[in-house]
This record gives sequence, structure tokens and C-alpha cells, in this order.
Amino acid sequence: MYRPKTTLEQWRILQAVVDFGGYAQAADALNKSQSSLNHAVAKLQSMLGVQLLEVIGRKAVLTAAGEVMLRRSRNLTQNVESLELLAVNIHQDWEPEIIVAVDLAYPRDALFPVLKAFLPQSRGSRVKIKDTVLTGTEDAILNHEAHLAINMSIPVGFLGEPLCHVSFVPVCHPTHELAQIEGEIDPTTLAQHLQVVIADTSSKPSEKSGWLKSENRWTVSQFDTAIDLLQHNVGFCWLPTHKVSKYIDAGELVTLKVRGSQFKQMTAFLICPTPDDKGPGTELLENLILQHRQIDLPSP
Repeated sequence: MYRPKTTLEQWRILQAVVDFGGYAQAADALNKSQSSLNHAVAKLQSMLGVQLLEVIGRKAVLTAAGEVMLRRSRNLTQNVESLELLAVNIHQDWEPEIIVAVDLAYPRDALFPVLKAFLPQSRGSRVKIKDTVLTGTEDAILNHEAHLAINMSIPVGFLGEPLCHVSFVPVCHPTHELAQIEGEIDPTTLAQHLQVVIADTSSKPSEKSGWLKSENRWTVSQFDTAIDLLQHNVGFCWLPTHKVSKYIDAGELVTLKVRGSQFKQMTAFLICPTPDDKGPGTELLENLILQHRQIDLPSP
């Protein structure tokens, strides 16, 4: 029988050194001494006969071989985590708490009927709704921080069910300078004005979606705060139509006609980060969300 030369702890330490940017930072995060981390990685490399890290300046950088082995090691540690979670679910049968990460762009009016239908069948399970934005939702999926997630995209390696389309439009106050421009607004002109943006809830935000070309940006944590700023004639913002339609209809905000993009549309997906470890409560809630989805599916 094959006996492993390495341990899961060594691989977890290597992952932490890379993820946190160095031995000192990883030691703080893991509450271990830096010397113990150095020793663990050195022993790992010695047992494998492969150099995984090299120190350049003050930063530990992966070698080409290290990149390949680190990627494979993540599958290993995640499989062990999933196996242990499966044992917990088998033991307790029904989850005491179900965490649902929901991107702020998803209309909450579509979620409330689901929660109401789930309550009488919940067997006392607590439901925790975790408001997330952009890569913060993706983090909750990748790091298995939620039993279910509603996101505006599907991360690589996961599956998702479409729930609804969400349209975003650029809006501002009717007296704002941008609102006085006749015809279409050039994106270069738009970039010269203050843009209000919603903060990414990720610990490591990544600006890989959305129009973020304005150099002058103010960041808020909620759509409602952005709307309040716009109503006081402060900046412009891309906002979901379901959040701003009533203000547009009332004449309190106006839609900007931007050349090349009058609006942008995204699809909200329901994703189960760990489908093999799904408990009965999570499965029930997942089915209820799908029953209330607001999108037309193609005929089979």
C-alpha cells in the first residue's frame, strides 16, 4: 500500500504562504511561528525533491513546478474538507444553519416568497442571508462560505441554474450636468464626472466587471446609499432597473444615453458550491428558489 510522503498540513501551509503573500503574513493568519512555516515548506520540498518556492526580495514566489503542484494540492485539501462536511451532514441529518450568499443586484422581492415558503418546513434551521457584491459572491462560492449562492456569473468549475435577468442603467439627477447633454453621451465625457460605485465585498477585490473608467469615484456599500447621493445631485451610477425604476418614473432620476451602451444585462444564477455535501434543508431551499425563478427556460 502506498504511504504518502507529505501531509495535508504541509500543503495547507504552502497554500497560505502563497495566498497571503509571504511567510510572515501566513504565520499571522495561521497563528503559527514563521520558523515553523519555513520548516514545513522546506521539508515538503525535500520530501518531493522539487523546489516549489523561491524567495525574490522579501516575497516567496512559486516556481513553474510549484504552480502546477499548488493547483493540484487545492483539489486535495478541498476534497478532504468536502469529505469531512459530508460526515457532519450525515451525522446531523438536518443543517442547524443554512447560509445563502446573495449578490446585491439580485431583486430581493424574488427571494422573500421563497423564505416565507421555507419557514414552515425549515425544522428550526436558521437562515443567514449574506449580502455580497461582485467578487465577494464568487469568494463565498470558491471558499465554500455558503451553502447556496446567487451570483451574476458562474465561476469556472461550478454549475448554476439561471434565475432571472438583471438590467443596469446609468442614472443621475435631472439637473446634473450629464442630464443636460442632448443626444448620446460619449464615454470619454462620462469618465470626467464623479461615478458612484458599490463596494466589492471580497477581501481581495478584483475590478473585472462593470464600467469603472471614471478617475473620480466614490464608493458606497449599498444601492440605497447610491440612490440617496444621486437624489442630492452627487455623481452618476449604474444601477439595477428594479431599484431605480420608481425614481425614474417619478422624475427624481433620469437615465443617461451613453454611446455604445444604453444598458447592460446580466443573468443571476443559483449555485451550490458543494453539491455532493448538500443537506436536506439546503436542498429544500434550493428547490424553492428554482420554483420561484423569473426566467423562461427553453423547452426540453
